[in-house]
Amino acid sequence: MGFASIAEALFSIDLPDYDAIHKWSIESPDEFWRHAWNELGLIGEMGDQILTRGEKLQESVFFPDATINIAENFLKRNDDSEAIIWVDELGNSFELTWAELNEQVSLLQQALLDLGVRKGDCVAAWLPNRPETISVMIATASIGAVFTSTSPDFGVKGLLDRFTQVKPKVLFATEGYFYGGKWFSCLEKLEDVESGLPSLQQTIVVPYQNINNDKVDVSVGDSRLLWPEFIGPYHPKSINFPPHSFNHPWYVLYSSGTTGKPKCIVHRTGGVLLKHLVEHGLQCDVQPGDRVFYYTTAGWMMWNWLVSALASQATVVLYDGSPFHPSPTSLFNFADEQSVTLFGVSAKYIDACAKAGIAPMRTHDLSSVRTICSTGSTLGGEGFDYVYRNVKKDVHLQSMSGGTDLCGCLVAGDPTGPVRRGEIQKPALGVDIEILSESGERLGHSEQGELVCSNPFPSMPISFLDDETGEKYQSAYFNRYEGKWHQGDFAEWTPTDGIIIHGRSDATLNPGGVRIGTAEIYAVVDSLPEINESVVISQRWGGDNRVVLFVVLSEGYFLDEGLKTKIKASLREQASPRHVPVVIEAVLDLPRTRSGKLSELAVKAVVEGNPVRNTEALANPEALDYFKGLEELQ
Repeated sequence: MGFASIAEALFSIDLPDYDAIHKWSIESPDEFWRHAWNELGLIGEMGDQILTRGEKLQESVFFPDATINIAENFLKRNDDSEAIIWVDELGNSFELTWAELNEQVSLLQQALLDLGVRKGDCVAAWLPNRPETISVMIATASIGAVFTSTSPDFGVKGLLDRFTQVKPKVLFATEGYFYGGKWFSCLEKLEDVESGLPSLQQTIVVPYQNINNDKVDVSVGDSRLLWPEFIGPYHPKSINFPPHSFNHPWYVLYSSGTTGKPKCIVHRTGGVLLKHLVEHGLQCDVQPGDRVFYYTTAGWMMWNWLVSALASQATVVLYDGSPFHPSPTSLFNFADEQSVTLFGVSAKYIDACAKAGIAPMRTHDLSSVRTICSTGSTLGGEGFDYVYRNVKKDVHLQSMSGGTDLCGCLVAGDPTGPVRRGEIQKPALGVDIEILSESGERLGHSEQGELVCSNPFPSMPISFLDDETGEKYQSAYFNRYEGKWHQGDFAEWTPTDGIIIHGRSDATLNPGGVRIGTAEIYAVVDSLPEINESVVISQRWGGDNRVVLFVVLSEGYFLDEGLKTKIKASLREQASPRHVPVVIEAVLDLPRTRSGKLSELAVKAVVEGNPVRNTEALANPEALDYFKGLEELQ
């Protein structure tokens, strides 16, 4: 019997389809979340209460008396099948069985405890997407310490902007990493990072052999050890799984930080795990033994989402490096070689594959792939067309949207229902989604407004760090609409009750007082063969706002009057006259965050002569120079 049929018998209800299950999940949260705990295999002591409601939405608490241990939930298996498979862009690979993962966590738990790491301490990882990163997280959580991570491409300032706030006692760092066939050493940066973290008691360097398989010379001492020396003195033994509160801190994640110092979002142990179990098991149909892959670094919340698949007894498949090196089809090759069942990428990756003319349906098997997930930005209708025409016909294409704020999804997939072009299928289970006007009225089909959630859900953050009064947390999500979580996305309901995300509402265009989502423009412009990618902003002009479009041209094309006319005509015909930009400029590159999202706000700030407060949050801050002093914008 499945999740719904068991619930029907237990609660004397009728759950014929996803919509009925969703309605039950928001109208009877006590029943739904208790049933999810039991049926999705969460290990712990549930306690008597499921949900205590606070005066404010964010003061509501799920399972206030419950206790769990993350490591116990991630290490349900201890056999010789694969727990983690790792491959890098050079073709290096290795596997960790469940038994080996248990052993590695045991060694790390012992070493961390002997180092003095205790409940509530912070352990930080500045590591590539490798199995050691996962083992460190599990061992840290087993103790009740708090885990935080960034990817090794962060510069010293960007890393210290984050880690100085969380005050880590231990830092796990890499000697370097590969990207695009190049080796990037982190050792010089490491000294600056260590000197900038007065809280640090120990650094452990995790070796990542360079391109010639040479050993890198790492200086060590009392406060810096190599990974083999750190765990070498210990022998595997039974892991201790002390119970911790369901609402004890697990992760600190960071806002993008492009408008100032990154906010430190403290996420709760059980709430995030239970939300992930629901998203994996019910929204993505992840089963024990499946092979789950998401292209991510350890600096994006999709890494946290990915590794939670271990709690569903699935194999986590890691890829480290450029998705297009050494070949444009590298990830599809990898999916076939590793028999991936869930293939997760960004919408930008799908668009880039379409631009490159890659047709895996003709060159690859992909018979193992049941689900393709897309997030990070809006997947437009052309992206859906591309997947079903050129990647795989019989696949569940799940466009989903949520954020670092909740470490999960607000709108997601339904593996039992139809996929419709350009739409996210459904509101996620357990969240009551509304789309509101500026004045707070509920909008119907085909009306664009603000995406909100009007009920509590388990993965709401505990707090922001150093926000004792809760004022910053309140301001971030709850001030715009009283008693509702405001996500900051501009969205609409479709006639079939799907959802379209039109972009971030803080980047929404406003020509003539009419709000337009940026995703509508990208869907048209980025589909043109002459355009590689684009960014659009609203510029204050003559007492109003005008739409300004910047394009990166495909190789061999020039932005002449003919191409400008084609862009404008395409937008007028496929969107509306209001979507047509007043100014179109060609630039060589676009600024993006380290998780690959275009930074429209950074472009807008430069164009309007305002400072970009935190360029360390950008992967390529030098791209901002292309937007300075453009004659047509003065």
